Amino acid sequence: MIKRTLHFSNPAYLSLTQGQLIIDLPHLKILGEQESRKSVPIEDIGILVLDHQQITITHGCIAALLDNNAAIITCNDTHHPTGMMLPIDGHDTQSERFRHQIDASQPLKKQLWQQTIQTKILNQAAVLADRGIAHDNMLYWAKSVRSGDPDNYEGRAAAYYWKNVFPKKVEFFRGREGDPPNNLLNYGYAILRAIVARGLVCSGLIPTLGIHHRNKYNAYCLADDIMEPYRPYVDLIVLKIIDNGENFLELGNSIKSQLLAIASVDVRFEKSRSPLMVGVQNTTASLARCYEGKNRKINYPVMKNFNPKKGVTSNVDEDFKYEDTGSTIEYNLENE
Repeated sequence: MIKRTLHFSNPAYLSLTQGQLIIDLPHLKILGEQESRKSVPIEDIGILVLDHQQITITHGCIAALLDNNAAIITCNDTHHPTGMMLPIDGHDTQSERFRHQIDASQPLKKQLWQQTIQTKILNQAAVLADRGIAHDNMLYWAKSVRSGDPDNYEGRAAAYYWKNVFPKKVEFFRGREGDPPNNLLNYGYAILRAIVARGLVCSGLIPTLGIHHRNKYNAYCLADDIMEPYRPYVDLIVLKIIDNGENFLELGNSIKSQLLAIASVDVRFEKSRSPLMVGVQNTTASLARCYEGKNRKINYPVMKNFNPKKGVTSNVDEDFKYEDTGSTIEYNLENE
């Protein structure tokens, strides 16, 4: 079952009663609304986003959420994610998996990074193909990635991808502090990062110990590694927002709602498909098996089959969906 993403952007009091998250919304009481108090089963929650400076949450509520492997994201006064809380005990054989992860050889890590970058470039190529943009060079670069990507095909692909993926009317340069729509990408990637970090913990892995990222100040190096092939799913949402003519200069409520729905996006694997949050769990579980020596390949989703058999093709536009499935719930977003 896909877990819910709860987003709060108004004052709220969050507490715990008999396994239920109790939600009190004081501003609705003032307005005389009858439905000013709601409840959600704790075990149904996967991501909790606290996006207002006047939200109060009890310690018992925090403990119950973490005990059920939920991730709690806090935002600053500009509505950008700034922190994340994750459980420290997410798997039955966690200590054993820790040892396998810590003892992983450098050649294994390089091979895993090769797979990661190949899939990321292929998914970026799928986005370009869907928009009718030349992408044969991307397919060549993906095929050319060697163990550890010593030739930096990731960088070459990124430079070409960001130069061409947005409409010509949008003068875009990718940078964390860059002009919009960088703000949309940053927000979407922050939510994706939380989903991946949660998946890693649930699979009994240490999100800090990366296979490629090694920044000593980064507590989520492995999450940053594993999320790479999933980034194009966020990009598609941002592109659809721009194509629809929405104002992307600020993170409005409509835009945040669409980006928060990333957890329920359909992703396709070689033999199955699932919501992204479930797919991430499949990916992190396969990574754990790689560390244990049971697998040699990480199970990543692919957006498009560039080598179709028997004339069957796969199209991003047909397969990509992020409509509301009920998994993302927003509590009284203020009017824009």
